[in-house]
Amino acid sequence: MRLALAQLNPLVGDLAGNGELILAASRQAAAHGADLVLTPELSLWGYPPRDLLLRPSLIREQGAVLNQLAASLAQELPQLAVLVGMAEPSGAAPLPNLFNAVALVEAGGWRVVARKRLLPTYDVFDEQRYFCAATGPSVLELERGGRSWRLGLTICEDLWVEEELQGHRLAGADPVAELLSSRIDLLLNLSASPFGQAKVALRQSLARRAASRLACPVVYVNQVGGNDELVFDGASFVVDARGGVEAGSAVVSQLASCKEQVSCWEVNGAAPATSLPVAPLPTENEQLFRALVLGVADYARKCGFSSAVLGLSGGIDSALVAVIAAAALGGERVQALMMPSPWSSAGSLNDAQALAARLGLGSHTAEIAALMASFDTTLTPVLAGPPGGLSAENLQSRIRGTLLMAVANQQGQLLLSTGNKSELAVGYCTLYGDMNGGLAVIGDLYKTSVFELCAWLDSAAAGPCRSELGLPGDGELVGRAIRDKPPSAELRPDQLDSDSLPDYAVLDPILKAYIEELASPEQLIARGIPAELAERVMQLLRRAEFKRRQAPPLLKIGGRAFGSGWRMPIAAR
Repeated sequence: MRLALAQLNPLVGDLAGNGELILAASRQAAAHGADLVLTPELSLWGYPPRDLLLRPSLIREQGAVLNQLAASLAQELPQLAVLVGMAEPSGAAPLPNLFNAVALVEAGGWRVVARKRLLPTYDVFDEQRYFCAATGPSVLELERGGRSWRLGLTICEDLWVEEELQGHRLAGADPVAELLSSRIDLLLNLSASPFGQAKVALRQSLARRAASRLACPVVYVNQVGGNDELVFDGASFVVDARGGVEAGSAVVSQLASCKEQVSCWEVNGAAPATSLPVAPLPTENEQLFRALVLGVADYARKCGFSSAVLGLSGGIDSALVAVIAAAALGGERVQALMMPSPWSSAGSLNDAQALAARLGLGSHTAEIAALMASFDTTLTPVLAGPPGGLSAENLQSRIRGTLLMAVANQQGQLLLSTGNKSELAVGYCTLYGDMNGGLAVIGDLYKTSVFELCAWLDSAAAGPCRSELGLPGDGELVGRAIRDKPPSAELRPDQLDSDSLPDYAVLDPILKAYIEELASPEQLIARGIPAELAERVMQLLRRAEFKRRQAPPLLKIGGRAFGSGWRMPIAAR
């Protein structure tokens, strides 16, 4: 039996459009002789659909789309069967009253063949708000190739049952163990697993362990694309049945990272001409860069933007965002606005202009000195003197934020915010100023990670990736002048970030402990962090909660990102 792994990029809530996407993938699969097409979790809805699942009209539309898909298969592809992720009404009155389910769609109609057992509520997930858990395993018997196949069906989290490998697991059933007595020929996992650094290797380890336990191959199909703050990297694969991690089971088919793709594989492990060779996955820096590019490209496309604007300061954060935006949208569709003040260095302005030229960005310069003077004049009677100190610094940021919003409004562009996670964590950012924007591109990237990613982008190792994404393939991209510059907001003479914050090499590990591990100051002090520093950073983190609540959505690329995965109260002790 030949399977087609359809790594799709759905638009959340567009049931009819996603049905057409599934049909197009089915046509492609049939052209390569596929018998069964596998699509990702909730492929008809896009993941995560969130409160769209609560709309009865969409539940009704879902049935019509499935009927239409079955009718199209009957007319065009009568020999093909397709597994489609859908939301099945449970028939129960109390909420939640849906199953996260899989339908088998064929020429004769469609029927539900699997329901999800484990419903995640950690991090960004909130599935128990919408779904009830299935009570038993799902096995599909399918006649193909002159024999009957027993296919074990699992949905995303149902594979994540190895606490030893993943560090934690949901309480409840072990859907892999439940399939042991069924003696299945193949385990299928339909997923919508967001990107995370080192996550591809973890998924493959979980699949290898399942292959060892069940003595059968495991086929893992993942969603691809950006949906709000989540980026799905695809990277679907097949693991053979030689055994578990220790026995050396191998990935025998590997789909691309961060790209839509349909690829076929034979259940018996033979690699037909329609299969792609198993190539090594990109390095972690390349995976990270591709995920950020995909996140920006899809956020813009799915929200109806064809171009973007950002403030380009000559610093490393805005430089990285400019590179990502140029790769995502094309340099000609990205506008850079330089807004120097009397405190901006000539070097920063020159560096910004040189970067814009390397990337082929449209660029303009808008001096803000006159606007600063106008604010001083207007506020002097109110404040009994001109604004000074932090108020004056924040006014510069808010002037720039206002100019950027005006340009974005006038030209129908997506405004990209350029702040990093370290700044967002400690509140080293200005509400209604540099925090303005529709998307915070690197809001889940610590400052030290920004430096690391930019160093990789400027290395020869990044050349092939840069060329593929339409960026200059040779020479420095960000540039050593920007990478070696001490971080500074340039809001007063000779200002450096280190005047207000610990060095980022010191600060970022403390922030990671507080944010990723939810450590306490006492735990950090026990690790050797000076008590005054541990307490100071914790205070900064707590005090900035109100700012983060008003920040634009950010692209999640780490284990615990601000936004839907970080639900801290503002008024708290």
